[in-house]
Amino acid sequence: MLDSKKTKKIVGDIFIDIANGIESGKFGEKIKIGLTTIGCEHGVDNLLKGAELASKKYPNIEIVLIGPKLDTSLNIIEAKTEEKMYKKMEELLDKDYIQACVTMHYNFPIGVSTVGKVITPGLGKDMFIATTTGTTAANRIEAMIKNTINGIITAKASGIDNPTIGILNVDGANQVEIALKKLKENGYSINFGETLRSDGGCIMRGNDLLAGSVDVMVTDTLTGNILMKMFSSFTTGGSYESSGYGYGPGIGENFNRNILILSRASGSPVVSNALEYGMNVSKGNIDDIKKYEYTEANKYGLKDIIKNITIEKDKEKSRKIKMPEKEIVTSQISGIDIMDLENAVKILWQEKIYAESGMGCTGPIILVSDDKLEKSVTVLIDKGFIASEKENC
Repeated sequence: MLDSKKTKKIVGDIFIDIANGIESGKFGEKIKIGLTTIGCEHGVDNLLKGAELASKKYPNIEIVLIGPKLDTSLNIIEAKTEEKMYKKMEELLDKDYIQACVTMHYNFPIGVSTVGKVITPGLGKDMFIATTTGTTAANRIEAMIKNTINGIITAKASGIDNPTIGILNVDGANQVEIALKKLKENGYSINFGETLRSDGGCIMRGNDLLAGSVDVMVTDTLTGNILMKMFSSFTTGGSYESSGYGYGPGIGENFNRNILILSRASGSPVVSNALEYGMNVSKGNIDDIKKYEYTEANKYGLKDIIKNITIEKDKEKSRKIKMPEKEIVTSQISGIDIMDLENAVKILWQEKIYAESGMGCTGPIILVSDDKLEKSVTVLIDKGFIASEKENC
């Protein structure tokens, strides 16, 4: 039998766990999240403050600091150099001693990029930015298509069962829209959101960023990186990131370490939020969701869609097509990516339709005569330059 002291301790621990569960609304074992402590522009004390803040706010998180010895009650795995710190981080992740780690730098392999999380200033809504650092693919369009899947994975792991998806209006957005709609048509589940703009659709503008019109905003990584800096430090001038959850977990089809990135300029509130972010995606089984989503996407033709995009565009660039006789053009066709504009014009020329490229108030346009508008739209849909008007975002 247990002696009275041991019995009292066990009972006491049980009541503490119950109290923590009632306070947080979450019961069960604590999740261990690492935090590397070398490399912050604001010093190790800033990181420690963020870690201690998270430890108090989230009873179900156990923070493991990786770096030099510090005066704190938090668990520390000592490492005196950055090289040793990252080696120790990888070791702890691979052994599942920690379930995720927040760090300020990591050399992700090609094919992996991070999904950031911001607080939008318009309505104070959380929004995922897919993606923010790393390289999903060398080809921009392929990268943004995969960024969409990475955003869906991260949002679902964070507790959003059917996240809304928007595509930021950057170069390649219309091609990405066409590819994603094809993937959805094949059977993969994508819940497209709607822009606040009166013209509608899932192509997002600047005000959609500020308002958080969708759960996941898809963009290229360089643009996403700039957006993270703007959202997190627009009140401080850029030197101190005071808002948001950091640049997020690195996602790749064959990448299995749950590593979340922070800027070296992150302040303690962002450090705390990033640790919470790591806890949530770990509890949400992000690895299992990743395997499921990529299996589903591949089943419904992801690889073939990406392959066909690059092959067809290269074919169009190599063609020499004679321009038809000029005529008055007053009808506009929008929804064509800026990088495809001249190729789309040549496709119409090939069909004996005179067309000109231009720039309208909402982006690139093609101008054709009124009587050839309907045929032109049909040709461009068939050739994959614009999304079908019958398809809704």
